[in-house]
Amino acid sequence: MEDQANKGERIAKIIARAGLASRRESEKLILDGKVKVNGKTISSPALNLSRDDVVEVDGKLLSPPEKTRIWMYHKPVGLISTSKDEKNRPTIFDKLPNEMPRVLSIGRLDLNSEGLLLLTNDGELKRRLELPSTGWLRSYRVRVKGRLNENMLEPLRRGISVDGTQFKPMQVSFDRQTGANAWLSIGLREGKNREIRKALSLLGLSVNRLIRISFGDFELGKLKKGEIEEVRSSIVKTLFKKEVDNREMKENQKGNFGRKGTKNKDKVSITRNVSKNRRFNH
Repeated sequence: MEDQANKGERIAKIIARAGLASRRESEKLILDGKVKVNGKTISSPALNLSRDDVVEVDGKLLSPPEKTRIWMYHKPVGLISTSKDEKNRPTIFDKLPNEMPRVLSIGRLDLNSEGLLLLTNDGELKRRLELPSTGWLRSYRVRVKGRLNENMLEPLRRGISVDGTQFKPMQVSFDRQTGANAWLSIGLREGKNREIRKALSLLGLSVNRLIRISFGDFELGKLKKGEIEEVRSSIVKTLFKKEVDNREMKENQKGNFGRKGTKNKDKVSITRNVSKNRRFNH
């Protein structure tokens, strides 16, 4: 690990790319003393690695990163999007098919929200797509209790502050009134915690249904509740050409972390050479 400040990649980034955890979770694993490099426990994520360094996480050799994959999942109401919950509530990961590899959610939907949730095996891609600077539009259909008119929605279009948190301007349209409820279409480019519910609550409106219908170029379409569909690898490469192609090129140049002098021949993915979307109903 000579002259680590000037070469290689940060260890948390490498762990994230292997799909073991997000970058933030990887840093926590390091701080908790669960990561070794070349047999020695490290205590700081401020470490760059070379191609010859061997990484262990929780006593297991870190597998080389697999090809970046993305899935679209129709999250139903009643599941949370985190991998663990202190209240032992069911999570989306409890409901995924057994043949799925370990995945991370790109962003979250709260317990009472439903619709499109993107999953990936690449922790670094997860981090990139969650950054506000990515600018991807998240679109929602929202039902609220109350009678609306267009003027009521102007504060959302200008951007408002709720409990000290500033929300950026939203794309909002009033679709229709159906009795005591009204339907809205809302678009966000950030997606802070419970942003839509908090913003509408400030206007005196209670959300009783919230459905994410798209995230960037990905659309929920006809995907049924609880169903998951893998995105074709050609689409993944087209949409994320810079991130995916650069990563694969770097990994080919650097070789495999955690396996000196070996090639990744024993790894078999579920849908190698994907030619079309795979859909699971679980």
